[in-house]
Amino acid sequence: MTAAPPELTPALLQRFDVPGPRYTSYPTADRFVEAFGPDDYTLALKQRRNGAVGLARPLSLYVHIPFCESLCYYCACNKIVTRHAERAQTYLQYLAREVALHTRHCGPGQTVSQLHLGGGTPTFLSDEGLAELMDLLRSHFTLQPGGEYSIEVDPRTVTPERLAFLAQLGFNRLSFGVQDFDPQVQKAVHREQPAEQVFALVQAARELDFDSVNVDLIYGLPCQTPESFERTLAQVCELRPDRIALYAYAHLPERFKPQRRIDTAALPDAGAKVGMLARSLAMFQAAGYVYVGMDHFALPTDSLAVAKRQGRLHRNFQGYSTQPDCDLIALGVSAIGRVGATYSQNAKTLDEYYDLLDQGRLPVVRGLALGRDDLIRRAVIMALMCQGELLFEALDQAWLIDGRRYFAAELEMLAGLQAQGLVEISEESVRVTPMGWYFVRAVAMTFDRYLQADRNRARFSRII
Repeated sequence: MTAAPPELTPALLQRFDVPGPRYTSYPTADRFVEAFGPDDYTLALKQRRNGAVGLARPLSLYVHIPFCESLCYYCACNKIVTRHAERAQTYLQYLAREVALHTRHCGPGQTVSQLHLGGGTPTFLSDEGLAELMDLLRSHFTLQPGGEYSIEVDPRTVTPERLAFLAQLGFNRLSFGVQDFDPQVQKAVHREQPAEQVFALVQAARELDFDSVNVDLIYGLPCQTPESFERTLAQVCELRPDRIALYAYAHLPERFKPQRRIDTAALPDAGAKVGMLARSLAMFQAAGYVYVGMDHFALPTDSLAVAKRQGRLHRNFQGYSTQPDCDLIALGVSAIGRVGATYSQNAKTLDEYYDLLDQGRLPVVRGLALGRDDLIRRAVIMALMCQGELLFEALDQAWLIDGRRYFAAELEMLAGLQAQGLVEISEESVRVTPMGWYFVRAVAMTFDRYLQADRNRARFSRII
């Protein structure tokens, strides 16, 4: 999408400034149940191995490294703040046990086309630790040549020399956590990093021929103003990363303890946040970025933008992806995976994670086995979130249903969004309009059976 962004009127923004899921999965992770445990997940792995799910199904890996050297006040991730580097070595030993359990159940040497290290701060690991982790993964899985191998990087903890080492290990994609370049904002969220440092690292990444460099930004942080954030946007456009992820800060101090250190009075109001979002859309698109969807922008030559143009976009627990709809094996504390028609999440604390592995069990503590209705609705929501279009004929053939009759109530609910110009409904399809693409979460929410039954949405971040 390269046209100028549509006018985001205050009335429209106010109408959709409500909490809603990000739909990195459907059903969403808040619907997972403790009745789903290690035995259920083991069965899913065995079914994959035996072909009930399909041996040719692609495989992604996610590894969660929970450690951070310092606390960022805005953070809602599962992390452990420590300066004791030796804790990482113990963690790697338990990761090795978890990997071995996986390959015992689903078979060794399975081909992996996508790997992502997240956290926490994956670069908390030493060079030796990262090498040990990659050796571990390669000894149990086959990392496909030309796959996507990415790692989240804290610019404060790496050097150009360290980036060269990451390239040697096989990583070909980097994601830098920037959030904001303004010194006052950085101080307010306890994450101070000079812009010059980030510019030098991105330049080094280019010289090392990394396939793609992503920069994360957050709007709605304390001390941000539309004017100060516009200066950050201008710097990012000058930096010109291959991808940009732009997130709205969700202030939920009752759920995330670090956010209690943020001065609520310093947070920008809703009008200021809307201004930041509108300016971001305008500046990034003027700089030549493609609005991929929801939070993601990419240069036209980046594989994510290419996938968007070709209708090959997908979505997983890390956001938009170029990889086909695939199984995701998630390793490490709190990690969430997907195998076949199941979702699973590991223990959220190190003690529980270690204890389950000491028992020789996979550290899954909750999850969900999807029913037929879940699978149908997942297909619909992902079609809307990724392609911006639901084609009834394809839906009917895939699931042997009458889609218009199956979703009669939802189509009636969508009439309101159609009247506001967010969707176009015909006998053949539901299409998200250019204006509606900015509110695609609201469109998807219409098909969320759980959400429609439970109107308490305070657990989610706001759409705007």
